[in-house]
Amino acid sequence: MRKNIVAGNWKMNNDLPQTEALITDLKNQNQTSHAEVMIAPSFTNLWHAFEALRQNTIEVVAQNMHFAEKGAYTGEVSASMLKSIGVKTVILGHSERRAYFNETDASLAKKVDAALANGLRVIFCFGEELSDRKSGNEEGVVGGQIQNALFHLGADAFKNIVLAYEPVWAIGTGETASPEQAQDMHAFIRKTLADKYGANIADEVSILYGGSVKPNNAKEIFSKPDVDGGLIGGASLNAEDFFAIVNAF
Repeated sequence: MRKNIVAGNWKMNNDLPQTEALITDLKNQNQTSHAEVMIAPSFTNLWHAFEALRQNTIEVVAQNMHFAEKGAYTGEVSASMLKSIGVKTVILGHSERRAYFNETDASLAKKVDAALANGLRVIFCFGEELSDRKSGNEEGVVGGQIQNALFHLGADAFKNIVLAYEPVWAIGTGETASPEQAQDMHAFIRKTLADKYGANIADEVSILYGGSVKPNNAKEIFSKPDVDGGLIGGASLNAEDFFAIVNAF
């Protein structure tokens, strides 16, 4: 039985006092769903967030990591560094990392390998641009991103991989793929996995939708059979909105 997951990606938001205040607000929310709940604060606040939520079911995850174990990579953070402060999950391949920091399928494959080698769970992101959608090439782009970065892995690796489909044209724009568009792509993603690894593996992998999920649309999106949760951006910075999404299951 695959898991429902709602992960809040805080991106480059919230200094330490703001992080403390938001975590306090999160602790005061009432969860009525069975979903796994995660938050991804900035690197500078990961340890504090982990300590603040040590006795809570909310998991603290990282927004990124480097593929090297150590070395002359100024400003970077390794998988073992994340593990050493209690982090067990890392987001990789977010569209902003691809667009602004030139991350490629090849470099992401190396990051995935490093994360898995260190026992971290990976939330692997991918998705098409608006031009890809308009040209009808969204499946080609999405399928290529999955295959290029993940299909060198053995089937067992997918026990520690969560997929996150994020149509780039629906991130921070207020635009959202319709629930039907989300379901169609999630079904394609699951079929892509099944064609490579078999239906049993594909059916166990959680596939999250990331793209302007809000309290007023989460329930309909999450009701689709192949949508297993969400990777939430802006709405995760408000505790009430975030838990309205968490409780949409």
